[in-house]
Amino acid sequence: MQERVPTFTVVYDGTSHKQENPLSNELILGNMNTALVVTKPEYNVMLKNIQDRMPAVTRDTSNFHKSHSQFMSVTLDVTAITPIRSIKHTLAEIDRTKSALQEAYIALRKKQVELKKKERELENCTDPLDRELLEIEILELNSHLDGTQNHVNGALRKMNFMVNQHKQLLEAVGKNEITEEDYEKEESKYHIMTCMKQALNAARSRSGMIDEGNLIYLFDLGINAAQAQAEVFAYLNMENQLISNGTAPTHEMTMRWLEACADKWAKDPETFAARRGFSVFDESSLTNRLGYAPAEE
Repeated sequence: MQERVPTFTVVYDGTSHKQENPLSNELILGNMNTALVVTKPEYNVMLKNIQDRMPAVTRDTSNFHKSHSQFMSVTLDVTAITPIRSIKHTLAEIDRTKSALQEAYIALRKKQVELKKKERELENCTDPLDRELLEIEILELNSHLDGTQNHVNGALRKMNFMVNQHKQLLEAVGKNEITEEDYEKEESKYHIMTCMKQALNAARSRSGMIDEGNLIYLFDLGINAAQAQAEVFAYLNMENQLISNGTAPTHEMTMRWLEACADKWAKDPETFAARRGFSVFDESSLTNRLGYAPAEE
């Protein structure tokens, strides 16, 4: 029976081309024992088992090739507590993934060109050992191309997910676009809620007391730490009373409390900045404000 000549697929300029490859990736494991000086018989059994299982392993591995799951992306990666900050972090994730894809594309194209050059050399090569070395180099390039393609696929899935999240977040805040003005005006709420979130979590393990780091954070925001400590005590007491009455506190309750803290102290950072001679908002230094029309020259 004639031995099947394995092939691999290479993409040039968006077009797939089947190429003959005498040492394809699928034969690496099968031919491993021929490259070893001494191979015990049991290793042949292991290699055979691995080779038999590899199609299933390759199929299931294709589900991954990305750093984090969708769940982790929106719970542990993007942890901003306010909507516009969440959009900012989501856009940052998209930008990082886009940059990684661009770098991967450039690396992929370089490898494809190298592969075409090696194949051309192989066609014109007459020395048997030189041909064998070229075949191995082609195999190596294909291996790199396969690995890069897997990670590109994972990055594309991540980027598509984050792009959809961006759209969903815009819908959640009822906007078609986010301006720099929107971002700046939400900063006070974001920092107060973030600070009190951290203060509350620290207080849970410190008998209700806010830790030093968040006391400093409160001071820098122009918020009196004694007021903040009283709010934390009151909230923790309320939770304890609910638990005593057989009712479980919820995460939504905590979010509403944080929003109430942000509303209560919304002007404090601006007041403290003004005391120091600063302004927290300067319209003339912003871009893409809604309804903004540049002055005519």
